[in-house]
Amino acid sequence: MLKIILGLYAPSSGTVRIWGEPPWKGRERIGYVPQFRTFDFSYPITVREMVLSGRLSRICGAWKRFTTADRRAVEEVLERLALAPLADRPIASLSGGEQQRAILARALVGKPDILLLDEPTVFIDAPTEVQFFDLLDDLRESLTILLVSHDIGVISRRVTRVACLNRTLHTHDTPEITEDMLEATYHCPVDLIAHGLPHRVLKHPWEGGGR
Repeated sequence: MLKIILGLYAPSSGTVRIWGEPPWKGRERIGYVPQFRTFDFSYPITVREMVLSGRLSRICGAWKRFTTADRRAVEEVLERLALAPLADRPIASLSGGEQQRAILARALVGKPDILLLDEPTVFIDAPTEVQFFDLLDDLRESLTILLVSHDIGVISRRVTRVACLNRTLHTHDTPEITEDMLEATYHCPVDLIAHGLPHRVLKHPWEGGGR
């Protein structure tokens, strides 16, 4: 689904529009964070250089050079994500949470209107996950965020809408996963979802019958 939105795959039916434009035209308005495991953090590059690579698509001409505006955008996003003190360190030397913020900075340096996140919390621990959702909560004041996860246990209380996809899309205008969405997605009753983080996935019984 994310690759269709990015214009990398063509849908077998239906259409995708980014502010009225086809994906290949609206792609510059999208920031994309692929799965954490797809990055090679042993590559000899600094945090600043990694983030700067997020501006490559904006460079035109045969002799491509980064501009002063490109470098200014990098410094702004490094500051915003509290990465400025780490800017000259190799990405391999960062913790998992710091590496995740660096990946996010690379997606944000192009100043997108939409941010797509593919399994962003897979390889980070629970406290770092909470900090990551705090950061997303701040970012969603200025852009739309679409987060994909195969683990419904990571859904934050700050999520405003949940959709379950298994060949068919099941969604409601609510931050909770409802029982009918779970049964339609997994094709079997689901009685309980338990996890250690303070996230409410199903409605409380007094709010309408969730378990």
